[in-house]
Amino acid sequence: MRHDEMIGKVQALAQLPDRRTAERAAHAVARTLAERLPSGLARHVAAQLPPDMAAAMREAADASAARDSGKAGERFGLTAFAGRIAVRAGTDEDTALREAAAVMEVLDAALAPELTERMAHALPPDIRELLPVARAVQESWGY
Repeated sequence: MRHDEMIGKVQALAQLPDRRTAERAAHAVARTLAERLPSGLARHVAAQLPPDMAAAMREAADASAARDSGKAGERFGLTAFAGRIAVRAGTDEDTALREAAAVMEVLDAALAPELTERMAHALPPDIRELLPVARAVQESWGY
C-alpha cells in the first residue's frame, strides 16, 4: 500500500480533519507498536510499509532492541499504549485509541495476513483487540 493511500484511509477511518493529523497519528502508532513488538517482528512489519512509516518503525524497534537485548519488546498494556500515542500525536488518550484502531485496521489491510497474525499473537489481549483480525477471531470463538 502506498503512503498516500494509507494516510487517506487512516484519515477517513479515524475521521481526522486533515492528512497531517492522520500522518502524525499513523507515525505515533507505528513507533509505539514497534516498541511493544519483538524487534525482529517490528522490522518485518516495517519492511511491508511505505518508506517513511517503515523508517519510524525501524528506528523505534532499534531503540527498543538496544534496551531489551533485541528479544521480546517492551512490556506495557493498553493504557500505556494509548498514553504514548497521545503524547506523540498531540492528543488525548481516547482520541489516541480511536486513531490506533484506524491505523491497525489499515495495517491489517496492508500487511501479509500471516504477518498480521504474528503481530496479533505478540501483543497482549487488550492491545490485540485493536486489530480487526483479532476481533474476528474472538467473535468466531464466542468471546
